[in-house]
Amino acid sequence: MSGSQIVAMGHYQPPKVLTNDDIARLVDTNDEWIQSRVGIRTRHIAETETVDEMAAAAAEKALSASGHTAGDVDLVVVATCTAVDRSPSMAARVAARLGIAAPAAYDINTACSGFCYALATADHAIRAGAARTALVIGSEKLSEVTDWADRSTCILVGDGAGAAVVTGSEEPGIGPVVWGSAPELGDAVRIEGQPAVFSQEGQSVFRWATTKLAPIAREVCARAGVDPADLAAVVPHQANLRIIEPLVRQLGATNAVLARDLVESGNTSAASVPLALSKLVERGEVPTGAPALLFGFGGGLAYAGQVVRCP
Repeated sequence: MSGSQIVAMGHYQPPKVLTNDDIARLVDTNDEWIQSRVGIRTRHIAETETVDEMAAAAAEKALSASGHTAGDVDLVVVATCTAVDRSPSMAARVAARLGIAAPAAYDINTACSGFCYALATADHAIRAGAARTALVIGSEKLSEVTDWADRSTCILVGDGAGAAVVTGSEEPGIGPVVWGSAPELGDAVRIEGQPAVFSQEGQSVFRWATTKLAPIAREVCARAGVDPADLAAVVPHQANLRIIEPLVRQLGATNAVLARDLVESGNTSAASVPLALSKLVERGEVPTGAPALLFGFGGGLAYAGQVVRCP
């Protein structure tokens, strides 16, 4: 095969919903302040669900939609920064839950850009002949590493998972990845300590995102041979409306649907891009085969993006 393609998407979110008014009972904030600063109204919070349970649920939905079975899968990649255990990997646990026999299985941790990194590695593996059918998943339980007394971070986070089934194709349906990082700013987003706690330097991240990312997104489109004006959708990491809306304007994606899943889901780190894309596909907001820009950025500070053809 000369390329790979996403043939189906799936997603999972815990049933518990936390509103801005609920957050206001925990810290000194209110609905208007949160919406005006980041655009979030609600978020889903896992209670008993684990990272691998959510990942498996999203993957099962994607497999069902694709017409493939667990027996077809020979590669499982999970992007997450909230796995509690060092071993076994979340990918191995997902494979065990779904009954996938003898797959290559590994995790990727580049935080918010993780799904785009994982998708690129699956694309490369299929192009190289090392895999035929891959499950690529982003799954996070950020609520477990959140300081619920810190109003600068607890308003942001949500839990969930999104998954893609990726197979070989004669025509490439996943464009070249553009990826990199700003390691000198890596400490601006952290999940560290014992117990681990999420913290960030919000203004540093905001300045980096609003000044550095638009040229990179344009490079992603150029590498794929797609004019930004021809994009049907832009699916960025769901960080903040004040980041992603200007990004689309600077990019010149004048005809694209912008995924705004953070309004109802919050920031779900590595899960945010596949969650948002899965919902766009499920609702029929992007035509099959139409070009969509996936663009992850955040913790690390790492970024990755590619143009894909929508399933």
